[in-house]
Amino acid sequence: MSKRKILVTSALPYANGPIHLGHLVEYIQTDIWTRFQKQRGHQCYYICADDTHGTPIMLKADREGLTPEELIANIEQQHRADFAEFNVSFDNYHSTHSKENKEFSTLIYQRLQQAGHISSRTITQAYDPDKKMFLSDRFIKGECPKCGAQDQYGDGCEVCSATYAPTDLKNAVSAISGAKPIEKESLHYFFDLANFSEMLNEWTKDGHLQSEVANKLAEWLDGGLKQWDISRDAPYFGFEIPDAPGKYFYVWLDAPIGYMASFKNFCEKQALNFDDFWQPETDTELYHFIGKDIIYFHALFWPAMLTGANFRTPSAIFAHGFLTVNGEKMSKSRGTFITARTYLDHLNPEYLRYYFAAKLSNGLDDIDLNFEDFSQRVNSDLVGKVVNIASRCSGFIKKRFDGLLSTSCSEPELFQIFIDANDSIAKLYENREFSKAMREIMALADKANQYIDDKKPWLIAKEEGKEQELHDVCSMGINLFRLLCVYLKPVVPHLVAEAEIFLNIESQGWAVGIKPLVNHPINKFKPLMTRVEPDKIAAIIEASKENLEKVSEPKLKQFEPITDEIEFDDFAKIDLRIAKIIKAEHVKGADKLLQLTVDIGDETRNVFAGIKSAYAPEELEGRYTVVVANLKPRKMRFGLSEGMVLAAGAGGKDLWILSPDEGAVAGMRVK
Repeated sequence: MSKRKILVTSALPYANGPIHLGHLVEYIQTDIWTRFQKQRGHQCYYICADDTHGTPIMLKADREGLTPEELIANIEQQHRADFAEFNVSFDNYHSTHSKENKEFSTLIYQRLQQAGHISSRTITQAYDPDKKMFLSDRFIKGECPKCGAQDQYGDGCEVCSATYAPTDLKNAVSAISGAKPIEKESLHYFFDLANFSEMLNEWTKDGHLQSEVANKLAEWLDGGLKQWDISRDAPYFGFEIPDAPGKYFYVWLDAPIGYMASFKNFCEKQALNFDDFWQPETDTELYHFIGKDIIYFHALFWPAMLTGANFRTPSAIFAHGFLTVNGEKMSKSRGTFITARTYLDHLNPEYLRYYFAAKLSNGLDDIDLNFEDFSQRVNSDLVGKVVNIASRCSGFIKKRFDGLLSTSCSEPELFQIFIDANDSIAKLYENREFSKAMREIMALADKANQYIDDKKPWLIAKEEGKEQELHDVCSMGINLFRLLCVYLKPVVPHLVAEAEIFLNIESQGWAVGIKPLVNHPINKFKPLMTRVEPDKIAAIIEASKENLEKVSEPKLKQFEPITDEIEFDDFAKIDLRIAKIIKAEHVKGADKLLQLTVDIGDETRNVFAGIKSAYAPEELEGRYTVVVANLKPRKMRFGLSEGMVLAAGAGGKDLWILSPDEGAVAGMRVK
């Protein structure tokens, strides 16, 4: 087997918050694959970094009274600690806010510019009049211009996957202040992606992508490629564009370049040749593991940028699905939005590594973390099948044979069956079919346990004259346990490291040419893994529940005394309008809220109303009601509420929205 040179990356975690279990799907998947390649003897490097630029970083730092540099330094330490405890073993972890990334971003931009792939023009852009800043697309929300879905960001619709300019959004608002954006002109710089249409048509069909990804890209390519806006206006945390004062590289331009920057940083520390991995016509391999939500950037923009700047393109891009918890999207109210740190406070990280491996395929399907299944699978497979083999056999070896294994392998045919399985298991690891690999490994574990059950060493131990048979059977069990550890090493490296100490052997490579351990001393067995306890899972869920402030109106008594009086001038400030309810729908994750789209005459508004206990959505559509039209928009965790529907009653079923008489017209002011 020839030695390969492989560079592997995961998408860069954004430096504005903690790592959560959804993130870990990708990093654990990538780590398993790279550990497997290293175990096979290949030269494989796993590179990552924090993604540190953009408006969200700038705004969060401002809210916390920090500089952006201080914020990202704090977040990086948290990320590093979480990854380390989950045994995600990066060869280098860096930051996109680095000298290497600035140099490569500038170099790639200048090469694209010199080759005629950069253009500039004045555009009309959304501007927040309250915050005195241009709004990046992720800070504008409104209705998708293609499908009408509400509460969508300014760069793309999460419902229909359409991409568009922020100015195309309907009923747009600033997600920062709630103000209605105004239009303002600004000079922007663009990457002419359409120049690479032919190249991308060939590259996306040439085996670099999963079939379902290639098919989706074909749709986008058939629709025609548009210019990509790669600049943002000050204030912005990022790298300033050369010869363009006050203009900054859009975070998505320098984020993937962070792969190159982190590897360059690694090369300088390890005396490696950077060009061997990034120049065209290289025989090295480059793989990106990403979530399916960022395919567009990685499979269109990124290879086009690399080609235009005379760098190599990826050997392959591997996309994966999202994580659900107990069958639903992660929810703070249900306690299933779980951070890495909360999990680590209660459970062994290798439980999760194994469970993800047992669920992951090489496709884009979402995977579900079902806690009942999680407990049963870990307890049954790792504890009940694998670790149990060593536990059942080690005591006899230690007590009856002074910790020394038998002088011969009593079942060479069975040992060879385990060795011969290495090729098929290796192919499954290579193809990222981890769930199938785990099934095959556990089938071997079943075979090992069946061997021990058939031989019954606990009964042999009671019979006179059968010392050698007892010694052989238990030694065979230990040898089969060793091979299971070889195959599980990429998934549960800490468990296997502890097993190697017990076995008194050096770190194991892949199971090619491995001979049985004979006449070999082993150490005293210590429990390698304990069972998942239900109270630990309950503690994680409880610790993950966010103390959400109730967003609906408090339940009222039937009649309450009037306490605070207001002046007429105060009341006169309230702008009450008749509104027609155009659309009403449930709010996922909210017990009492309905989301209403109301027509107040000259525009439509999005309003969250705590009236779910009294009304079904279908009862409301087409009805008229009264809203407070000049209430300052309120940013809620479900979206922005742009008014208040008036209702009266004691609460529960006894709640009535105010309905005007027949003949009412949307937009009419209530006097």
